[in-house]
Amino acid sequence: MKEKKENNKVSTSLFRKRWKKFKSLKRGYYSFLIILTLYLISFILPIFIGRDALIVKYNGEFYFPIFKYQSAESLGQNLQGEANYRLLKKQYQEEGGDNWVFMPIYPYGPNENLLSELEGNPPHPPSSEHWAGTDDRGRDVFARLAYGFNIGLSFSIIVTLFAYFIGISVGGTLGFYGGKIDIFGLRLIEMWSTIPFLYTIIIISSIIQPNFILLTFVLTLFGWIGITYYVRGEFYREKARDYVSAAVSMGAKNKTIIFRHILPNSLTPVISFAPFAIVANIFSLVSLDFLGFGLPPPTPSWGQLMQQGLVNIEYWWLIATPLVSMFLTLLSITFIGEAIREAFDPKVYSRLR
Repeated sequence: MKEKKENNKVSTSLFRKRWKKFKSLKRGYYSFLIILTLYLISFILPIFIGRDALIVKYNGEFYFPIFKYQSAESLGQNLQGEANYRLLKKQYQEEGGDNWVFMPIYPYGPNENLLSELEGNPPHPPSSEHWAGTDDRGRDVFARLAYGFNIGLSFSIIVTLFAYFIGISVGGTLGFYGGKIDIFGLRLIEMWSTIPFLYTIIIISSIIQPNFILLTFVLTLFGWIGITYYVRGEFYREKARDYVSAAVSMGAKNKTIIFRHILPNSLTPVISFAPFAIVANIFSLVSLDFLGFGLPPPTPSWGQLMQQGLVNIEYWWLIATPLVSMFLTLLSITFIGEAIREAFDPKVYSRLR
């Protein structure tokens, strides 16, 4: 009976074992859930944080300004250009009719100038209406932080994916074929790695205005080198294993050996280092924005807020809020990286067992 029970046990895949181990590491697992939830929400931020109304009812008709531009005159507001929906909401409430405006929970946009609505000169301190105050141009800091989170994390993920694709391709080629390909390939990588990254950014910035695509391209060009060495070493180690020799003796093609045998067993360091690469890329973008070589204004950016805080050091919220936001984000991703590294530890779960 015991033998039958043992034979009826369903084998658990390696991925499920690692996922179960990852979930058992509560600090990393909960950090993953929080970051993933916030990142998904950041793609629909205008529903929660923004200056445009979600729905406007005027003279029995419904308008959706969040999707389509509406002029102030078309909604009965005595202004030129686009309607100010916060003022429009107050206007409808004072009129007491059937007209109404449904605004986001936090009705301020990241690039909206609020000088006409606030007293005194910016920056304005935090208040019940502006949770993190305003910057030196009268823009809401909390809204800029929220939108900057999406930009920074999206930028870092894209750079990491492209850099890892190049690094895995180059490192796998060098490690699998070896010989002259490896020797000449390493010399080319060493020459490329000697190019100073910051000077390259400064030169490019002096010629053209950097943007999201350009910065992604430049950081990818310099970000693939590190993972190349890891993958190359993993390919050298794995191709010396007996299972690779068995595949060669059975007549398997190089393509099959690389993609079905060696590569799956060489991805552990890649997956383990990915969260830390994301942290490094977020920090790189913040640093470039702080130095003035990053995303062009008025793009919401944590680095630009820190730069404003350095210039206006007496306004503590311009320094504290982006620093706290970046600290919590990078700390959470680091916790995720530690959990992934422990879950993918080859000493615990090995394909060769």
